[in-house]
Amino acid sequence: MLQVLNPATEEPVATVPAATPADVDAAVARAAAAQRGWAAAAPADRARLLRRFAAVVDDHVEELARLEVTEAGHTIGNARWEAGNVRDLLDFSAGGVERLNGRQIPVAGGLDVTILEPLGVVGVIAPWNFPMPIAAWATAPALAAGNAVLLKPAETTPLTALRLAELALEAGLPEGLFQVLPGTGPVAGNALVEHPGVAKIVFTGSTGVGKSIMAKCAGQVKRLTLELGGKSPNIVFADADLEAAAAATPMSFLDNSGQDCCARTRILVQRSVYDRFMELLTPAIEEIVVGDPADERTQMGPLISRAQLDRVRSYVPDDLPGIRGKAPEGPGFWFPPTVLTGLSEDAPCAVEEVFGPVAVVLPFEDEADAIRLANATEYGLSGSIWTRDVGRALRASRAVRAGNLSVNSHSSVRYWTPFGGYQQSGLGRELGPDALTAFTETKNVFISTEA
Repeated sequence: MLQVLNPATEEPVATVPAATPADVDAAVARAAAAQRGWAAAAPADRARLLRRFAAVVDDHVEELARLEVTEAGHTIGNARWEAGNVRDLLDFSAGGVERLNGRQIPVAGGLDVTILEPLGVVGVIAPWNFPMPIAAWATAPALAAGNAVLLKPAETTPLTALRLAELALEAGLPEGLFQVLPGTGPVAGNALVEHPGVAKIVFTGSTGVGKSIMAKCAGQVKRLTLELGGKSPNIVFADADLEAAAAATPMSFLDNSGQDCCARTRILVQRSVYDRFMELLTPAIEEIVVGDPADERTQMGPLISRAQLDRVRSYVPDDLPGIRGKAPEGPGFWFPPTVLTGLSEDAPCAVEEVFGPVAVVLPFEDEADAIRLANATEYGLSGSIWTRDVGRALRASRAVRAGNLSVNSHSSVRYWTPFGGYQQSGLGRELGPDALTAFTETKNVFISTEA
């Protein structure tokens, strides 16, 4: 059994059965049977059911949000957005069902066409940091493309996934088409990865685990999408609107208590404006409201678990210089907003993914130095560039090796634009106009017209 704790109180809130390899095997068989009928259904019928699923989710947004607050410690505002994002992804994907087009390619002596066919059964291994939306990033387009989905949520956050599976049935999706398999990574996750009846794995999580999954998929030449770690830069040039950049910086790495692969945890500031930027940033950090995630006024909640709290603490000894905000004392996995200064550019906090509310400020001299620092990690997921110079914004956007960049903002993820990383931040792309094609195979058919 898996025990789910409320990270704000450390109190148990639920226990759920943990899937075994036999459970996974039975789920794959059910999914394969359901997928054949789903793929054969008229595209308009699949789209209609997915839109109905979206409508049912919309009816339960508040319920799903409260569940997310309880199991993940997300602020209620964020949790409402996340439930709404599931709804929007289902709607967006439903719109792509009838536009999953092949091509007609000119050839001599006949007609050549391509057909996009579903893969079959897709395994989705979702993380605990954004349990609902990241699960939906793969589930919605995979279903829309005609596949069945087996979702393994993180051990600590299975409740919203289980509820979504119930809502799918309520909306009329076929039994067995979308199943949730709570369990541990080494048991349920591994069984899903190694099962020959699973055509593709979509994994979001740590780079180390992603590499292990990639190696296991290689043995079967199994399709794979990975969204892994990040250590993203927030580059502030001297000509930027410093007030706007400083005001936006706190939530660029404190959103979801810093448990975000896109968190801008490396704040790179041009040396000539470093002191002024820090004067502006200090009160912005100190004023962040950390507390009960169910309170509408709260800006940052707890970390997910004791293990994660211990990990973050290991990176931040008390004697490190910087800015520290406030956090509750007593029960709960609390860590204050923290900005570290005076560290070397190769310090562990400056290059490793802490996955908590901790950022490092590093000065740079000029544009070339900023790009060098921005690219000085093994990751390449996201980043921000603050400047009033359009030419510099374009040059820097080209030079920073990351899959998702923002200029004069911290926005990274929209369900209608592509998302994914460079280097060890991942493999493949999710979301955007091509999301459905990532769950298809392209078949080429030549038809001779010659007698």
